[in-house]
Amino acid sequence: MVITRYRATALALLALIPACGSAAGSGSECSLVGGRTGVGLEVRPPLAAGVARASMRICRGDACRTSAVRLDPSTTTRPGGCSGGTCSGTAVRTGGVQGFVDVPGLPKAPVTVTVVLRDASGGRVLDRTLTVTPKGVFPNGPRCGEAGRQTGVVAAGGRLTERR
Repeated sequence: MVITRYRATALALLALIPACGSAAGSGSECSLVGGRTGVGLEVRPPLAAGVARASMRICRGDACRTSAVRLDPSTTTRPGGCSGGTCSGTAVRTGGVQGFVDVPGLPKAPVTVTVVLRDASGGRVLDRTLTVTPKGVFPNGPRCGEAGRQTGVVAAGGRLTERR
């Protein structure tokens, strides 16, 4: 029996369909959601009220990079209630600010992060250094593989701590 080129192509494509959207051999779906690689910053109230600008210096061994951090309002979710099996929520501002610095090649090994926060006139509000260890992020769960590496720091009460 002779298989035409069309039939062979169709059979090959059909064989690939079960693998679409899944990690190799996992049998479960993985979305195309990615994960950023870098360091997050959260500045909690009341410290955040006096912060106009932020920068982070991230060092891996002797290699350091300083970046300005774009600060956006931090939010949390307030439950809105449920009706007919559908629940809702509302984003509300916390009074804090947050930002993220992309760091390509960030290792899963200790890095030193220095955060400098400044007020509107340029005065230093906070200048602290902390050693943290980035971890892999798995937005689709571990079966779909690592999508980036991240760590984060929290500025509050005059201190800098690792985000938990």
